[in-house]
Amino acid sequence: MANFLRFVIMGPPGSGKGTISSRIVKNFNLSYLASGDILRSHIARNTDKGKEAKKFIEMGQLVPDELVTNLILEQLDSLSKCSWLLDGFPRTVKQAKDLTEKHNITLAINLAVPDEVIISRLKGRWLHPASGRIYNTDFNPPKVHGIDDITGEKLIQREDDKPDIVLARLLHYKEGNTPVLEYFRKKSILREFSGKESNEIWPRVKLCLEELFRKQK
Repeated sequence: MANFLRFVIMGPPGSGKGTISSRIVKNFNLSYLASGDILRSHIARNTDKGKEAKKFIEMGQLVPDELVTNLILEQLDSLSKCSWLLDGFPRTVKQAKDLTEKHNITLAINLAVPDEVIISRLKGRWLHPASGRIYNTDFNPPKVHGIDDITGEKLIQREDDKPDIVLARLLHYKEGNTPVLEYFRKKSILREFSGKESNEIWPRVKLCLEELFRKQK
C-alpha cells in the first residue's frame, strides 16, 4: 500500500500562504484543497451545507466548527489515494483533533512573518470577489491594473486591508491559531518557517519537503 503524504499549511492573512502553497503543489504534484474554495463552491452550487453556511456568513458569524469540518473531511474522502496539501484548515483545536483522528498528517507548516511586513504587504492587495483570486501590486500584480487576469472584471480593495484593521485581524488570528500550533507541536509534526518574503521562506520549505518525499520512497 502506498504511503501518501498529507500536509497542512498555516499562516496569518498576508503571510504569503497562497504563494508558498502554489509552489508546493507545482513542485511536488500534490492535490490542493483550500477551505475557502470548498465553502464558496458549496454556496455557489446551493447545496444543503452551502445554504446552511451562507446563513451564518450573511449574519456576519463564523461558520460553526462542525459544519466546516464536515465539508473538509467529505472532500478529503475523495482524495484517499493521493498526497495532498490542506490550506485554511484547521483553525481551532477541535478542528485539528477531528482532522488528525481521521487522517495521518505528515507535517503542519506554519509561516511566521512579522506583523509590520504583513501590514505593509496588504496595502497593495487587490481581490477578485467572485473567485477569491488575490493580486498584489508589489509582487503579484494583475496584467492590467485593477482588472482580473481571467475574467476581465474589476478588482476591489477590501476595507479590512487597512493597517489598523489588519493589526486587529492579526491579533485575532494569533489568539485562535496559537493553540492549534501548540496542538501540532505536541504531536511533533509542526515546522515553522520565519522570514519577510516568500522567496526567502520557500527554499527552506522546499528542502524540508524534499527530505520527506525521499524518506517515502
